[in-house]
Amino acid sequence: MSSAPETLRVKTSRVACDGASDIPAGAALGHPRVWLEIDETGFVECGYCDRRFVLIGGPADQGGEEATQAA
Repeated sequence: MSSAPETLRVKTSRVACDGASDIPAGAALGHPRVWLEIDETGFVECGYCDRRFVLIGGPADQGGEEATQAA
């Protein structure tokens, strides 16, 4: 059984995802870098890796224990 996609809380509405930013020298293990824009829903999901980016303080922000990405 697979786990749920990773959720990152971010400070800006424009984020980059390459699927491997947390893997040292892991760019070859990820996907092409894409820039994503969080809209009025307060979150955006990467079309490659399903990673979810939630805007801190936005409508989708639940607080809690998700990782926070400094943008």
